[in-house]
Amino acid sequence: MAALGPWEPLRPAEVRDLLGDCEAPWSTAGGHAVDAFVEAPDRRPHGDVDVGLLAADQHTVRACIRDGEAWCADPPGVLRVWQRGETLAEPVHDVWLRRSARDPWRLALMLNTHVGDTWVYRRDARIRRPLAEIVWQVDGVPYLVPEVQLLFKAKAARPKDERDFDDAVPRLDPAQRTWLRAALELTHPGHPWLERL
Repeated sequence: MAALGPWEPLRPAEVRDLLGDCEAPWSTAGGHAVDAFVEAPDRRPHGDVDVGLLAADQHTVRACIRDGEAWCADPPGVLRVWQRGETLAEPVHDVWLRRSARDPWRLALMLNTHVGDTWVYRRDARIRRPLAEIVWQVDGVPYLVPEVQLLFKAKAARPKDERDFDDAVPRLDPAQRTWLRAALELTHPGHPWLERL
């Protein structure tokens, strides 16, 4: 990430201030979502801030961010300008934002798939959940629920992802544990986290 320029990520409250009037639903994701769940906002450093939204709402959310540049990540990780009015489609699902080329990156948008009122896990469409069940809120900031966030982190768990799992798993309730276990068994059979769920 550093090779693509430095990051000075917004804090979740600043994201709330930026997107608070946006008519499309969104949620703070990544390590910040785990921080909120374990009630420890300064638990570990964060190199970025991820905001999830429905791919179908990308233009609504983009309109709420009036200033600056938006760059989309074309897999396998090449950044290119996201032109205003351009509709991003799979496999593009990451957008980075900053004020100008001289400024650090401040925010990453993550485009999520859905069918009607159902969220669809972009890495395995067999994993689905009602949209109303994937977001919760604290201090006016919407966050991705921890069990879904941990599923995203399980793919190639880095040290920070392992720490997020370690900190979150004791607080997961039985329903959250059951959901995450079933999702991991389907998408990552034999994953080491399964033994702790």
